[in-house]
Amino acid sequence: MSALEAIYNFLPLSDSIATAGQPTEAQFSAVKAAGYEVIVNLALPESTNALPHEQAIVESQGLKYVHIPVVWESPTMEDFQRFVTVLDTHSDQKVFVHCAANMRVSAFIYLYRRLKGIPADTAQQDLQQIWTPNETWQAFIEEVEGKLLP
Repeated sequence: MSALEAIYNFLPLSDSIATAGQPTEAQFSAVKAAGYEVIVNLALPESTNALPHEQAIVESQGLKYVHIPVVWESPTMEDFQRFVTVLDTHSDQKVFVHCAANMRVSAFIYLYRRLKGIPADTAQQDLQQIWTPNETWQAFIEEVEGKLLP
């Protein structure tokens, strides 16, 4: 198992995007060694296993850090739109997106990929490798799809 594969719920989606649950401080070195340049964190500072100084840890390795804290019980359209902006802004870089367990991330990535024209069944398979969204998250997915997808 590679150092990246040891990260909880690690899931590479393309040559430029990978998702996971919360990496440890040491695992961020493996993320950098794999060529990732931007870290996006969707977890809250008080989420399970959150690193208290994650931004400093990431930036000390020369990586860009973006924190979009998404409340588990109430994801918002604004959260998702900020996420889309960040991924679009860094589309020419390798981006590593994580939260506590890769559940917030997998839902956001599913929606992002759908917005970019990835077929629903392909995006759905990757989402369901991590989890089947609960009622709150399924409603959020449907809301975003209804507003943003043709």
